[in-house]
Amino acid sequence: MLSEAGARDVSRGLVSVDPRGLEVAADWESVRSPESYLGYAKAESFVSERGAARDEAHVYAAPARLRLNDWALSGDWTVSEGFAASNRADGRIACRFHARDLNLVLAPPAPGAPVRFRVLLDGQPPGAGHGTDLDEQGNGRVVEPRTYQLIRQRKPIVDRRFEAVFLDPGVQAFVFTFG
Repeated sequence: MLSEAGARDVSRGLVSVDPRGLEVAADWESVRSPESYLGYAKAESFVSERGAARDEAHVYAAPARLRLNDWALSGDWTVSEGFAASNRADGRIACRFHARDLNLVLAPPAPGAPVRFRVLLDGQPPGAGHGTDLDEQGNGRVVEPRTYQLIRQRKPIVDRRFEAVFLDPGVQAFVFTFG
């Protein structure tokens, strides 16, 4: 307890918890998409043409249609063992998923070098389905290495196509998680 640690004027009553963003429990009944790693060491269901070119810059193209749990890169990327890094502006990541929440672990290329991005859900801005790290138009910024909540859709939960367009180069993308 805080009072045992020396804190003064601490209420001993019960407090209500109001979780937000990533703190909200996953909706496990709606999750049909597993974690998906973007580095080649653990990547599954990567469907960009000709697969990953390991540890070298490569221009990728995503297929027009993705099956559930498939993901793809478009644009100039370097896929390393643990993550994929965009080499130029307009790099894209797309996936088809089934879950209330879509999160993506991202990092900027260096401290103090934010990366702007835009998210589309089924080809449109996410509107009310945006996560805590976006506005309704789907605009966000990668400012530090962490998990970014990008989509929080309302029921009914259905298969959706997610796409992130990185407006600046250098973003590092590690893993999709769903909740």
